[in-house]
Amino acid sequence: MWTLYDELIGGIPEDIQVDQYMAGCVWTMVRAGKRAGVALTVKSSSFSALHDGPITGAPLRNIAKCIKSWDFIEASIGMAAINAYYNTLDHVEALGGVGTDQNDSTLKGRKKQNAFVAFANEIAGKNVTVVGHFPNLEQQLKPVCNLSILERNPSSGDYPDSACEYILPQQDFVFITGMTLINKTLPRLLEIIDRKAKVSLVGPSVPMSSTLFRHGVDNLSGFCVTNPDKSEETLRRGGRQIFQDGRMVSIDRKN
Repeated sequence: MWTLYDELIGGIPEDIQVDQYMAGCVWTMVRAGKRAGVALTVKSSSFSALHDGPITGAPLRNIAKCIKSWDFIEASIGMAAINAYYNTLDHVEALGGVGTDQNDSTLKGRKKQNAFVAFANEIAGKNVTVVGHFPNLEQQLKPVCNLSILERNPSSGDYPDSACEYILPQQDFVFITGMTLINKTLPRLLEIIDRKAKVSLVGPSVPMSSTLFRHGVDNLSGFCVTNPDKSEETLRRGGRQIFQDGRMVSIDRKN
């Protein structure tokens, strides 16, 4: 079950050091030189931390290993460390990915790579499940597909995430929040999804790494921080809106 995590960690060079980190109330950030990665802060700390030394100054790869922690706050730091390495515009471009126009300064323009918009035509009339209740899902997807939403803290109309074993094998298209890497549910979700279904991993927590394609993911729709100082200020203030500080990006698995 750790193979995916070990591959992500193993791809990070040993000579990059963490300069700064922050576990905010909404987002977590790790900075290493010009690199910066973010991940959703998952608030659960019932287990002892894996890393008991300083984080600042530590090798980025060592902090990335925190993704395997069952202290989910520490795992959020590990996820942000992984993303600090993989989620750069240069890396996305090298993998044949796309992002929004670098000259587009509007938030609307930056959302052109929203996976739910990008795949609207492809999912039309199909059985579609979204793991994680993203904002405005019902308005965006229900008019065009047979939508099911799996959510750990379900609201009206959502299925509890424990329904995944019953629902996912019958789906044509599955969107999965990147947070499932932090809470360790992603490997099992990928096991139970029908091999013919298309899988898109979605959100700022998603590492833009081709490693995920070898484990059943077809598309990565994530986020690259391009203004770390501004993102850090947003995090310090407990802000949710980080998208104006970077670019939404997307990479498809090559057949």
